[in-house]
Amino acid sequence: MERRLISEADDFLDKKAARDGSLEAWVRDRAFRQHCALFGQRPFLWHISDGLKDGFSVFVHYHRFDQANLRKLTYTLLGDWLARAKAENNTLRYEKGRELQQKLEKILEGEKPYDIFVRWKSLAQQPLGWDPDLDDGVRQNIRPFIKAGVLTHDLSKILKDKDRGKDVQSAPWYDVFKGERRNDHHTTLAEKRGAREAAAKQVEAAK
Repeated sequence: MERRLISEADDFLDKKAARDGSLEAWVRDRAFRQHCALFGQRPFLWHISDGLKDGFSVFVHYHRFDQANLRKLTYTLLGDWLARAKAENNTLRYEKGRELQQKLEKILEGEKPYDIFVRWKSLAQQPLGWDPDLDDGVRQNIRPFIKAGVLTHDLSKILKDKDRGKDVQSAPWYDVFKGERRNDHHTTLAEKRGAREAAAKQVEAAK
């Protein structure tokens, strides 16, 4: 049954049979890519990996992947993996796992270019670090993970520099982008914190 289901997935999405029809090979090499194809390159399951065939990898559910769970992944799950690799004197596994951990730490922090940018929100409304708003969509929120190169399938083609059409003049970034609907833009944590402080002062002054 297991092999039949895998074969059906390969036939339907890849239009060919795989050399290795085992569950392990399918999960490692093809499941995420096929999932992306099935959901129009807007996956809700993300496959994060250190790049080694026998290294650290994990599927995460995007709808539940908040800051607390990314922190748990970075320091608890991956931390345990690093501890075992070190105890086993497996230098390659440890080094690749540590590289992945450092990339995830950058996403957690959210300094550019690993920040989330949402063009329909003002600078003061941009998330600080990994604090995704599900209503902004997969394409906006998955960008830091694509930039960091931690996913097992290349989704860089969905990162459009700008979308078709023009923004309305009331859009928060209209003056900056001259009406273009740009997505490939980065802001620093200092800029966002400064904008939040300024917005808070305006609210306070209006009371």
